[in-house]
Amino acid sequence: MNGKRILAWFAVAIGSIYFLLPLVATFEFSLRMRRGEYSFDAYRSVFADVQFRDTFSYSILMAVLTIIIGMLLIVPTAYWVRLRLPQARPFVEFITLLPLVIPAIVIVFGYLRLYNSSSFLPLTGSERTTDLLLVFAFMTLSLPYMYRSVDTSMRAIDVRVLTEAAESLGASWVTIMFRCIFPNVISGVLSGAFITFAIVIGEFTLPSLLNRPAFGPYLQLIGANRAYEPPALAMIAFFMTWASMGLINIASRLQKVSRARI
Repeated sequence: MNGKRILAWFAVAIGSIYFLLPLVATFEFSLRMRRGEYSFDAYRSVFADVQFRDTFSYSILMAVLTIIIGMLLIVPTAYWVRLRLPQARPFVEFITLLPLVIPAIVIVFGYLRLYNSSSFLPLTGSERTTDLLLVFAFMTLSLPYMYRSVDTSMRAIDVRVLTEAAESLGASWVTIMFRCIFPNVISGVLSGAFITFAIVIGEFTLPSLLNRPAFGPYLQLIGANRAYEPPALAMIAFFMTWASMGLINIASRLQKVSRARI
């Protein structure tokens, strides 16, 4: 047992070094903008850049819209498939997995082909409609993660019993959805939302080809023209990703505690 424990800790140590050493090196390099000493000048330069604030705020707005629209689409769909159409479950799962095997560049070129200025629905004709098209594209990329998160949360509850109990009390479909189903799958919704947020913040292909001022193209532009700001941006993006993962963990634990009290 002692030998197995030593081997387990050795594997953990090797994995930690493999993961943390590049991160420490990146952080150390981001502090060397001032010759001969460490400083946070690269981070100050990043936060003082107007383009950083504009692109970051734009991507946050796109992420929020993607999460809201995706949640309103996926939660009722997963609920209806589980309650009324279990035979359609394999087909729905296959559809939601397609964005994992179809490259983003194929998706965006398909959108440009279908919704260009000469099509029946010209969504690329103005900035606002192009933003809407970008939100739809982000929803497509996040579909596997959002659907899996919500569907996993629904497995932990008895959807049919909740629905029958609410209907026996005279609740409408909207009341059932927002007062019975949503509160019980909130951990799955938040998990999918944080993963969607990370995808939208770091995505380069979709906003670049749609010519939108998002954070992903800004990262690529800075990386091609500057030396110390790209590691600083990488550390900022890393912190945001891990903050999202931490919030997912906290939300899951809070829901477990609330269910245990009930």
